[in-house]
Amino acid sequence: MNRPPQPDPSRLVPFAGHPGVVGLVPGLSDLVPLTAVAWAQATGAALYFAYVDPLRYTIAEHPDGTVQHADIDPDVANDWRQRAADLEAYLHGLVDPSGVPWHFRYLAGRPDRALTHLARAVDAAVFVVGTGTPGLRAGLRRLVAVSSGAGARSLATHLSHHQHRPVLVVPLRVVDWKDQIE
Repeated sequence: MNRPPQPDPSRLVPFAGHPGVVGLVPGLSDLVPLTAVAWAQATGAALYFAYVDPLRYTIAEHPDGTVQHADIDPDVANDWRQRAADLEAYLHGLVDPSGVPWHFRYLAGRPDRALTHLARAVDAAVFVVGTGTPGLRAGLRRLVAVSSGAGARSLATHLSHHQHRPVLVVPLRVVDWKDQIE
């Protein structure tokens, strides 16, 4: 059985001169893209912001990190063009003032696989992602996933286990240690 190439110092992509890939979701806290902007300013790098639509599947992957995609169910309304336009407008308002060069990619399918393809295509040095959607709904989704045997691993965990680039995880919600139930 062939093992995938393992992380190794020879596989590190230098931060300087190589972009970062930033995972987006609609309604995400500004903290994730702003953290990515701060990283880009510190390294002189560009950013590739990407949204991965789970209701679409990839038909073809292109060398520039873009994909051709289609609806999983053509009978269900999925206004992906409007979602892409809204995300791009949001990024213009948030990122443009920083002067950091950036690009937007609308991807499809499994987020970890789609983001990994993009990172390979643009020779990215790092991923920047949030910890996930905080709150009761997210906790219930994780509980249902664990109960059904589907697993509840986060995007950051999937990325860190299936490719060699570092993953910068931005905390979106913290719990005070004293509030923990023991």
